[in-house]
Amino acid sequence: MQILSTKLHVPPPPENIVRRPELLELMNIGAKRQLTLISAPAGFGKALIS
Repeated sequence: MQILSTKLHVPPPPENIVRRPELLELMNIGAKRQLTLISAPAGFGKALIS
């Protein structure tokens, strides 16, 4: 079985990424709770890059 090396590393974030420090802080607070629900339509940037 062969594993692609690209599957073993996180790709670098795009240069045009929008930083949202307030949202990141809220998500860090929520991560300490039993359940955190993130809901938004497709294309609304739910992927988190810290």
